Amino acid sequence: METVARRRGGGVLESLYKAVMRRNSVYVTFIIAGAFLGERAVDYGVHKLWETNNVGKRYEDIPVLGQRQSE
Repeated sequence: METVARRRGGGVLESLYKAVMRRNSVYVTFIIAGAFLGERAVDYGVHKLWETNNVGKRYEDIPVLGQRQSE
């Protein structure tokens, strides 16, 4: 007996296959774009985590650095 998903033309994985993995050029483009976007997301997250953990300890947070004292 066939499942309902089979009669309707497949499920999520089959739709993903039809959209992305059928042609090699589309698949490679999908992988490269995913790697690029994933790298950007990880970089942004680590940067925000670093800034959150180091508030008040960074050079930019110290107001007297880089200023000359008035006479």
